Amino acid sequence: MSWLEAIILGLFQGIAEFLPISSSGHLALLQQLFGIKEGNLFFAEMLHFGTLVSIFIVYFKDIRLMVIEFIKLIFTIIKEKSIPILNQYQKFALLIIVASIPIAIIGLALEGFIENMFSSVLPIGIAFIITGFLLWFSERRGNGNKKIEDVTFKDSLFVGLMQGIAIFPGISRSGSTIVGALLRDFDRSVATEFSFILSIPAVLGSFILGMKDVLDGSAVTIELPIFIGVIISAIAGVFAIKALVKLLENKKLHYFSIYLWIIGIIVIISQII
Repeated sequence: MSWLEAIILGLFQGIAEFLPISSSGHLALLQQLFGIKEGNLFFAEMLHFGTLVSIFIVYFKDIRLMVIEFIKLIFTIIKEKSIPILNQYQKFALLIIVASIPIAIIGLALEGFIENMFSSVLPIGIAFIITGFLLWFSERRGNGNKKIEDVTFKDSLFVGLMQGIAIFPGISRSGSTIVGALLRDFDRSVATEFSFILSIPAVLGSFILGMKDVLDGSAVTIELPIFIGVIISAIAGVFAIKALVKLLENKKLHYFSIYLWIIGIIVIISQII
């Protein structure tokens, strides 16, 4: 892999991971364009790790408080042998844990199948169109006002299931989870933050599994340009998060629907002709 390829892929990953246009789908298309045939899934996860850094940068304060308060909750339960009334950050942490269960099950069950999908772009084109319809529908439905204290574990599980379908290239992770949150009447700002923080366990888990493949000698060799791609994806991700927050508040998700329909149709036609 060349430096230019790594920079372009990292830039697209950072932008597409948080804008609801599917980073995995765009990454797969670019890998096909550059002729990168091996280790596609692992390289995608390496770039996802870069965007994981973006989330920590933007939401560091909330993530830190969630971790601290969750640890306090565990010690309180052990000491008092009862569950106390949860504060905002303790509940947020538990909601994220519940919502992460579906992606863990789906990811482990379909890992090999999903990796094979990176070798074909036709399903990606179809998935782009599906994502576009999800965004269009939720934009007209999502006018809720639920804050974290109002969100139920049933709500979080539904959002987690929506994240599960984003394991398929072309289905946006941020798009599907934000759609799921809006359909459950989340406040728009809460839906955005919940979506991004929810991606942390999934991305971190995928990265760990990818590193395991490397240590087992079954993945591609890690090259220096890959690390450049990770840095680029992290920087681009910070700007993309802030941009999406403003777009979501202004109800502009349908712009992404139009884009996804156009690129999806182009991909499908290119594979049929």
